[in-house]
Amino acid sequence: MGNTVAREDFEWVYTDQPHANRRKEILAKHPEIKALMKPDYNLIWVVVLMLLAQLTAFYLVKDLDWKWVFFWSYVFGSCISHSMTLAIHEISHNSAFGNSKAMWNRWFGVFANLPLGVPYSVSFKRYHMDHHRYLGGDGIDVDIPTNFEGWFFCTRFRKFIWIVLQPFFYAIRPLCINPKPITRLEIINLLAQLSFDVVIYYLWGVKSIFYMLAGSLLGLGLHPISGHFIAEHYMFLKGHETYSYYGPLNLLTFNVGYHNEHHDFPNIPGKSLPLVKKIAAEYYDNLPQYNSWIKVLYDFVMDDTISPYSRMKRQLKGEVKQD
Repeated sequence: MGNTVAREDFEWVYTDQPHANRRKEILAKHPEIKALMKPDYNLIWVVVLMLLAQLTAFYLVKDLDWKWVFFWSYVFGSCISHSMTLAIHEISHNSAFGNSKAMWNRWFGVFANLPLGVPYSVSFKRYHMDHHRYLGGDGIDVDIPTNFEGWFFCTRFRKFIWIVLQPFFYAIRPLCINPKPITRLEIINLLAQLSFDVVIYYLWGVKSIFYMLAGSLLGLGLHPISGHFIAEHYMFLKGHETYSYYGPLNLLTFNVGYHNEHHDFPNIPGKSLPLVKKIAAEYYDNLPQYNSWIKVLYDFVMDDTISPYSRMKRQLKGEVKQD
């Protein structure tokens, strides 16, 4: 349990990320994929229904014993909260209203953020676009752990704790790696969120607030769905930077598991990514892939050669444009 993993630094690479070139190849061979580059209007109604489901849950837990508030926070609230963060991921790519109505997507992201309890949507959009443009970029891509995370979380027990604390590291990491000036829209996101939280507390009390916040923290920490954080880019096989997952939890996560497909075509909504895989099967079927996020979490903890250092990292050259 106390074994230290072998890796002591990131895997530095001196090649461009593979997704841009593969996208060009696939589009040249399968131009019909361009027809999938359109908004998913069903996303709007799914988000509204999820928010209504959480509002109903806020009301139902207000008089429960604390043990049941905690139970439902993990069993139900965590799933809805994590699913909503992935809806926000979709919205950050303008999947709800399309690229021609970018601000509609930003406002809708603020709306989708409400049942999470903490402001997230606007900042996520700014950093997530960097992740796509500069995958693994040193000092830019905040999906890459800090050197402290790689150095400290180097035993099985510590890696387990790191998984539990994932939401804290995702919140703090941008401030350490790539802090950006606060924008007007982020302030609006914050004020809208605080106002919503105050209203929920005034209407239904502290148990509803606890359910909301605990669901977000638990859902993004030690939870089956959280396997996607590690499955997407942690290098279980040397030389492979991005991995797809084709298991049943894609139904709850807007197909975020189709991650090679998503990085190849970030302007195609998650709903259509299985079609991308089907059309261009010769490009995806033989890539390393997963069918269980739970197994990914287990293997990450138990494999002494894997740690937060198990990521490809690049020294970026030339002009870097950030949101």
